[in-house]
Amino acid sequence: MSSHPIGKARQKILVIRYRFIGDTILTIPFLRNLRAAYPDAQIDMLVAPNSGEVLRDCPYINELIWFDTTRKHRYENGAGSKKSFWHYVSLLRERQYDTAFVLKRSFSSAALAFLAGIPERIGFNTEGRGLLLTQRVPYRKNEHEIDSFLSLLKVVNIPVTDRHLESWWGEPETAVATDILRKIKEEDPSARRHVVVHLTSSNTAKQWPDKHAKLMVEWLLSRKDCHVHFLGAASDATHYERLKEEILSAYRKRAHIHCGQLSLLESMALLKQMHLAVGVDSGTLHMAAAVGVPVVALFGPMNDRKWGPVDARIVQEPLACRPCGLEKPCRHDFACMKNLRPEAVIETIRVYAGFA
Repeated sequence: MSSHPIGKARQKILVIRYRFIGDTILTIPFLRNLRAAYPDAQIDMLVAPNSGEVLRDCPYINELIWFDTTRKHRYENGAGSKKSFWHYVSLLRERQYDTAFVLKRSFSSAALAFLAGIPERIGFNTEGRGLLLTQRVPYRKNEHEIDSFLSLLKVVNIPVTDRHLESWWGEPETAVATDILRKIKEEDPSARRHVVVHLTSSNTAKQWPDKHAKLMVEWLLSRKDCHVHFLGAASDATHYERLKEEILSAYRKRAHIHCGQLSLLESMALLKQMHLAVGVDSGTLHMAAAVGVPVVALFGPMNDRKWGPVDARIVQEPLACRPCGLEKPCRHDFACMKNLRPEAVIETIRVYAGFA
């Protein structure tokens, strides 16, 4: 790809990064810099059902291709029947792409680009897949994922000029979010501050104990102008319903569960109107960062230098064993999350977000 004059040669480019909301959001700086270098190219992206919706209105992409093969992960919910890996090999081969950027690190994603006959294949040298790539880039575990993605552009001499996040949605999504807050204001004229609290994860090892979450939520709701909102998939609702039952009864009317009721873009529109997002390592916090809301993130086994939401305040336990990346069984009963004190989280919220 580096042999072509930047921005002049007509290119058909495929970007491969399917699965998980946070990872998908973190591709945005990559996509923007790629489009700046190739303004006239056909740039398509292979994305997963559900998570790919966050890029529906992204101006840097011509077409989203929905990669729906397994549905083995908690938040995957493709429409219709799932398709085979070989279906996508055939589909991509028919489209005759010139270049594939394989942002996903799995062997199968590199094999997909290789078997589709895409001449230039740029990706990370992971999982023994180097021979399937024409340009191999080291994957650095202590480098933020945004910068790792951008390194795939740099290796083929595509200029990188920025790394900030963006977000997009339409008027219908804004109307849904505005209506939610309007109804709350009608019922509670004192409502002035709204906080998203996100406590669930596709990996339960990253979750915070309920007893700690209860104390934090009650502290937030002890501010009489504050309302708390829970976002997530329908499968998350039970978790928050249980928490809501455990908090003081006087506070329950100001705790709102939206799980399974909003699309991802409606959730982003609602996040935009929040004063704060606080919770565990999750796609929801990356969504909050993308819309520019202050974020307080609770990190345990995962590396915040790698996966922390952009500009977030990180709260973590200074344990010698962390971050472990969940690469081996925990011998300490996940003390990194269980010992993360509510007082430390509350103090961060108080100072960072001005919650007196």
